Amino acid sequence: MPATPAWPPRSAPRLFVPGPLAEGMPVCIEGNQAHYLTRVMRVKEGDVAILCDDITGEWAARITGVSKREVSLLPAGQLRPRENVPDFWLCAALLKKDRFDMVLEKATELGVARILPVITRRCVADKLNLDRARMIVTEAAEQCARTALPEIAEPVKLDALLASWPAERALFFADETGGEPAIQRFTAASAAAALLIGPEGGFDDGERAAVRKAPSSVPVTLGPRILRGETAAIAATALWMAAKGDWSE
Repeated sequence: MPATPAWPPRSAPRLFVPGPLAEGMPVCIEGNQAHYLTRVMRVKEGDVAILCDDITGEWAARITGVSKREVSLLPAGQLRPRENVPDFWLCAALLKKDRFDMVLEKATELGVARILPVITRRCVADKLNLDRARMIVTEAAEQCARTALPEIAEPVKLDALLASWPAERALFFADETGGEPAIQRFTAASAAAALLIGPEGGFDDGERAAVRKAPSSVPVTLGPRILRGETAAIAATALWMAAKGDWSE
């Protein structure tokens, strides 16, 4: 006998949509997502799509109608609840657009809960298109089968970030001038933590002194080599996930 096809098919398109989703509650998709389904994925009535809402989790949905401008779907069953996300924030200084796009994408893939863009004196950029940033993290989450999206905060200046920092959350400071080995401090840390990464030109002396004076600051080193801002953010996040996040489970 031939094997029973997997349901839903592994090739089914994945999309994040506004929620909450529920079995039997119709969903209507328009705009770019509808164009993706109809023109790129060539879906037709009766096909299956995977929907996520960042609230309830992941659902298999039957496509019940296709037109030029919209696609109608009916959730048929929940596949997974929303994933548990490690309580880890990435505070990354703004970089050139393509490099910060990479930080957003890879931080999403790695499972970061919250991304806080930071403006420092040596940043080459001081603005972030939040709508575009949310589109990047949403597409990254869809591609790597996440059921949760990281929160993206408005860009904030470094001094404001430090002034409002919650005392109960450790702020690991990737300091190119030295600190304790990151892997040791990450392993011994509490579950709620954050990582501060500087811009292309690094922090200036005044900023470095201010961060080190912050009560929750823990200066750490990421090794003997000077890393680009995007490399440091991705490498240190991966290290955290291995030492304390969901890679260690």
